[in-house]
Amino acid sequence: LQQDLVGLLSGICLIVGTMIGSGIFISPKSVLLYSGAVGPCLLIWAACGVLSTLGALCYAELGTMITKSGAEYSYLKECFGPLPAYLFSWTTVMVLKPSAFAIITLSFAEYASAPFYPGCSPPLIVTKCLSATAIFLIVSVNCLSVKLASYVQNIFTAAKLFIILIIVVSGIVLLAQGHTENLSNAFDGSSSSFGSIGLAFYNGLWAYDGWNQLNFITEELKDPYRNLPLAILIGIPLVSVCYVMVNLAYFTVMTTTELLLSPAVAVTFGDRVFYPLSWIVPLFVVLSTFGSANGSCFTAGRLAYVSGREGHMVKILSYISLRHYTPSPALILNGLLAICYIIPADINRLINYFSIAQWVFYGLTALALIVMRFTRKDLHRPVKVKRHFKPVDCNSCLFNMVLHINIVFS
Repeated sequence: LQQDLVGLLSGICLIVGTMIGSGIFISPKSVLLYSGAVGPCLLIWAACGVLSTLGALCYAELGTMITKSGAEYSYLKECFGPLPAYLFSWTTVMVLKPSAFAIITLSFAEYASAPFYPGCSPPLIVTKCLSATAIFLIVSVNCLSVKLASYVQNIFTAAKLFIILIIVVSGIVLLAQGHTENLSNAFDGSSSSFGSIGLAFYNGLWAYDGWNQLNFITEELKDPYRNLPLAILIGIPLVSVCYVMVNLAYFTVMTTTELLLSPAVAVTFGDRVFYPLSWIVPLFVVLSTFGSANGSCFTAGRLAYVSGREGHMVKILSYISLRHYTPSPALILNGLLAICYIIPADINRLINYFSIAQWVFYGLTALALIVMRFTRKDLHRPVKVKRHFKPVDCNSCLFNMVLHINIVFS
């Protein structure tokens, strides 16, 4: 009966709703800063979408081959044994989820306070206090009621989709009106440093994080062998198009210098496009980031609860409130760690810290897919990502490897 609750449309909505959060409102500055110009900035946003799609297709094969809950935890345990799975669960509970919670609430605080400090960045003490208040409120809501937390998530998901649509449509209208001066000479000043390009990708990929969330509910999907890959192939490209169009919209009204100096990019965009109704943008961005923080807290509490139940964390984390039926100790731990992470109040540093750890496990999981092609040939693979390598002669190198990917539905 549970499988009937999550069909193709619901799966697409889960991917889109999870991916679109605070990242598209805080990462554009960093991606532009490290890429150096408009052209490579937009290319990196598109490339991040391609990378996310390829990673999600690998997860589609893993999710239909190993039909267990837990995503990376289950796949790493099946391929490499309990130690990597234990390291993943520990790192996720202690580092990844709390740092993500901190990043989102800090961006919430920046956008909530930006209208009160026009033309300059809000004081750090204000940002930290607002972020800590948001963490306390969200943890309280999640501890009090699962149903209340679900209502909050649904309402704020609608808000985030609304503001994305508003910005994209406005950008299309401005482009049609000829506001393309900031897009000319788009590659002047491009960065040639591999380190800078890597940091630009880290910040872009943070905005795409969430592409693997559907794998956590593989057992609850209706016809997962069909709907899991289809939801990925529809949802992630849709988000990629939205992200590229949002960045194009920003460049229709801001130069690269103005965008880098803006304390809150979406607020500046709203001031220039929607005045005197410019308050709409920061309001809905605040709602969007608050909803994303609520979703992050909700899932983090469950991960810590499962880790405690499996003996990978202290046992108290597996306790559930008998009155509210929520994993309160796990939720409180996530909130306390997030408050510790907001002390530096440096969003870019937190994103780099988060991304390095996160993508190490994404890489290990992709490696598990390749390893099990040789070690677990007996496993049924209803969805299979095929890789065809063709050597091509090249004047500047011995050969290039051209990667063709297609999906086989059994």
